[in-house]
Amino acid sequence: MTHKALPFFLLLFTSMHAEKKTLPSLQSIKGAETHSYKIVGDVELRLFLFKPAGHKPEDSRPAAVFFFGGGWNGGTPTQFEEHSKYLASRGMIAGVADYRVNSRHQTTPFECVKDGKSAVRWLRTNAKTLGIDPNRIAAGGGSAGGHVAAATGTTQGLEEEGQDLNVSSIPNALLLFNPVYDNGPDGYGYSRVKERWQEISPMHNIRTGAPPTIVFLGTNDNLIPVATAKNYKKKMEEVGSRCDLHLYENQAHGFFNTGKAGGQYYRATVSEMDKFLISLGWLEGEPTIKP
Repeated sequence: MTHKALPFFLLLFTSMHAEKKTLPSLQSIKGAETHSYKIVGDVELRLFLFKPAGHKPEDSRPAAVFFFGGGWNGGTPTQFEEHSKYLASRGMIAGVADYRVNSRHQTTPFECVKDGKSAVRWLRTNAKTLGIDPNRIAAGGGSAGGHVAAATGTTQGLEEEGQDLNVSSIPNALLLFNPVYDNGPDGYGYSRVKERWQEISPMHNIRTGAPPTIVFLGTNDNLIPVATAKNYKKKMEEVGSRCDLHLYENQAHGFFNTGKAGGQYYRATVSEMDKFLISLGWLEGEPTIKP
């Protein structure tokens, strides 16, 4: 089984009790720079960055980091490899981050969120060296990875001990693909977080200043109800934050992946993501990918 095939298989967990698939930590991705953004005990976590042609350290470009799906149990950073390559082709620095998951590290969703925050903080800390604008960093992801991204932008606390909290771990925008963002008793993943659900649930931590957000969801998603997405959008707008919701009729969980429906919805969602970033002033011109 190739790395390209893995994300689509691992993303479609139908419950938190799906069979776990243990994969080794990824060492490199062709065409990407490999960086170590965090060491916890004997675990080294890597970030794989794609840069635009001709990029120089003295540049100050917007950046994005993506987190893979897999129910906080498994998954591989290559899920958002193509998304990152596309954004790099448009002038951004974009990459995919590995983070701790249950199958490899016997961790909980709380460690996943800590790692997500560490990845954003690492990018901001190293912005000058990398040629990144520290005020234009987006976090994105799908399913449980969408939860990790959303939590970096909404939840308080859940910071890794020993890190410099003077450097913010809050991204400036969120790019969410069928994200898990309600961990309450009626939401997804409650059995994993239990009495701490309010601490980690993005839906229940929305506050003034929440980053502008774009969300992609299929109307036949068996894990994330459309009503949840609409409620999230409503709560965001109530605190004065932007939340663009794009619904795709009759599409199921993971519909946006590159291998689904011949890539039709990958192209459609990436095009809308591009337009969203243009509206923020992060990209220029028209999207170069066509739905």
